[in-house]
Amino acid sequence: MKLVKNIEENKKKFEQISDEEAEAAFKTIIKWIGEDPNREGLKETPKRVVQAFKEYFQGYSKNTDDILSKTFSDIDGYNDMVVEKNITLESHCEHHMAPIIGIIHIAYIPNNKVVGLSKLARVVEVFSKRLQTQERLTMQIARSLMDALEPRGVAVTIDAVHQCMTMRGVKKEKTSTVTNHYLGLFKEDLSYQNRYLKFITNK
Repeated sequence: MKLVKNIEENKKKFEQISDEEAEAAFKTIIKWIGEDPNREGLKETPKRVVQAFKEYFQGYSKNTDDILSKTFSDIDGYNDMVVEKNITLESHCEHHMAPIIGIIHIAYIPNNKVVGLSKLARVVEVFSKRLQTQERLTMQIARSLMDALEPRGVAVTIDAVHQCMTMRGVKKEKTSTVTNHYLGLFKEDLSYQNRYLKFITNK
């Protein structure tokens, strides 16, 4: 499975849908649930939902290669892990389009270059602002950092609540899901993995 998809190529496979067509679709859904899309409180709802969806799924128009293209090599020989904890996650599951809310921890071990700290959070935004599974999201973030920075190792952990599970179906409100993906030294050397896990669990 190709984890980091070329979104521009993918777009070409599908007919582009206008805002007006999307708004008409949401108007139909409002009718389907038994509401009147023409009443005062709902007249502008299809337009608002389309604008909201543009924010929710803006990751389809972004590329992590651009975000990670600028690196810094003047790091005075620093070669230990860089850990960024508690990056907020807001995504949507691809099965029910329900929200996924949680936090992400990222670590990498530089190989003579680092990237600006905000760029790690921006990488999260690119992949989380798409329809996702948590497993794929975890791997996409890790692989994109490994490919762009060529570090000695990458670790990514996601701890998230899936509203498709808490608000519908089994309705287990206290359930959260944790996924990890390790590459390089984090996968090969348990001492690095254990240190990373201590970093992200210590407050």
